Amino acid sequence: MFISEAFAQAAAGAGGQNPIMQFLPFILIIGVFYFLMIRPQQKRAKEHKNMIGALRRGDNVVTSGGIVAKVSKVIDDNEVELEISTGVKIKVIRSTISTVVGKPAPANDTVEKK
Repeated sequence: MFISEAFAQAAAGAGGQNPIMQFLPFILIIGVFYFLMIRPQQKRAKEHKNMIGALRRGDNVVTSGGIVAKVSKVIDDNEVELEISTGVKIKVIRSTISTVVGKPAPANDTVEKK
């Protein structure tokens, strides 16, 4: 009696939408997050794991703390010994190495005579 017929019809029509159409914006947002944030992060993590696994003696590295050093010894799957200065060696966890700066040049064993 107090509600006009137009309001009653509008309220009945709003609840009758397809449930898939109601969740479509949420599905699209999840898809965008996956392709723009989650997938690139997984790719970076995989590249870092491969880089850490390929560490060899003589590689120049930078740790996450900003220490620039040379790998003097690969101890095991978790630890690496780094030489930060002549005769100064430290042990670090492999996962704390952020980048490999450069691979060492091959040794030149030939001696040129003048």
